[in-house]
Amino acid sequence: MLKSALFWKVMTLLGCMVVLLIPLSMLSSLINERSNYRDDVEQSLAQSTSGSQTVTGPLIAIPVTELTTVIEDNKEIKKESRFIRYYLPENLSVVGKQAVEPRHIGIYEGQIWRTDLTLNASFNRQQLKGDDGVETRLGTPYVVLAIGDSRGIGKVGELNINGQSYPIEPGSNLPGVEQGLHAKIPLELLQSDKLTLRFTLDLMGTKQLALVPLGRNSQFSLTSNWPHPNFIGDFLPRQRTVSESGFTANWQSTWFANNLNTSFDDARLIDVSRLPTFSVTVANPVDQYQLTDRAVKYAILLIGLTFMSFFLMETLTGLRVHPMQYLLVGLSLVMFYLVLLAVSEHTGFNGAWLLASLVCAGINGFYLKAVLNSWKASMMFTLGLLILDAVLWQLLQSEDSALLLGTGVLFASLSAIMLLTRNIDWYRMGSKVQTQTVDDRQEDPERFRLWK
Repeated sequence: MLKSALFWKVMTLLGCMVVLLIPLSMLSSLINERSNYRDDVEQSLAQSTSGSQTVTGPLIAIPVTELTTVIEDNKEIKKESRFIRYYLPENLSVVGKQAVEPRHIGIYEGQIWRTDLTLNASFNRQQLKGDDGVETRLGTPYVVLAIGDSRGIGKVGELNINGQSYPIEPGSNLPGVEQGLHAKIPLELLQSDKLTLRFTLDLMGTKQLALVPLGRNSQFSLTSNWPHPNFIGDFLPRQRTVSESGFTANWQSTWFANNLNTSFDDARLIDVSRLPTFSVTVANPVDQYQLTDRAVKYAILLIGLTFMSFFLMETLTGLRVHPMQYLLVGLSLVMFYLVLLAVSEHTGFNGAWLLASLVCAGINGFYLKAVLNSWKASMMFTLGLLILDAVLWQLLQSEDSALLLGTGVLFASLSAIMLLTRNIDWYRMGSKVQTQTVDDRQEDPERFRLWK
């Protein structure tokens, strides 16, 4: 087998494909590097404006001092215990209107969103009763709204409680949660039969907007002009509509589903990151870097099918193609992905794919005219490359059916090869050169040369 011309031809082609894996690996590294530059732009926007935002509240916090009597050395001694008691809304309704603005740094793009929030909450008076049999002293209560990044707080409307306005101060004034807003309210207000509050907030951020559903019954309605939302978090929207002009989404939850009421029982520090949320992310669609990286994964398929076509042509026609010619065609196919990456940063992925396909197919067609010595054969291979590029583009666009389509392409290619080579005597093609006579060599010297 080691002296078989067919064996060494196949091994040489495999060696060419292995060599081409080197520039493909370098190209993958370049794609990751360019993608990291784009991610740096998003981080720069977050550092210059504000990051992801998580809204927690409104809720009522009351400093409490409990006096307990203990007997020590036959004497009654009162001891104080200080903590904060939290009261969560009976009903919480939040309505938001979001506007997403693209920002550019060089050729890279990021997004900043601004959301006008209107918050309505009502509290049950039964929650505000103290424990029977325990002597307590209540401090000044305050309404709290915690924010993930206070740099994104814009215009803040007046806090309206039972028809009266109260000034809002910066800072959440909660242990473990520093950023946000709070407003001191009279202690007598908690004795009202009905306590409802309302206020508005202009909030700015990047990437994620999340709302903690603190109410026994919580609702969140959001309208945005961004057509590529990513609904993540602990609850999916009950209803959502996504179109090219934006999206609308509505969330609902209760304490029966999230157990949030237990998270604030005797809480010393509040870890907002562990609370369940209604969340949506202003996500980029599948961008050119992700698509180009996925396309490079199919490069070995493109090169392999092209090499197989040349090998099949050699087998059927007797034409000889040198390994260097295989390698040059393979490098032109690698250049296809480099052109795709460079152009897609300026024109978008689809336009770059079309341009790269035409350019690379054109240069291959011109080169193969000299190799094949036939315009007809050259045009057939050029058309074949364009068709294969179109199939690969469809693979990238049809992510859900990519496996099915890719399997179909491979099955069709294998079927065509089997059909065209069904009458070939592979033993004769792989016969040893040493078994031929000298007269046979002199009669047809090119017959026994592996490469022209």
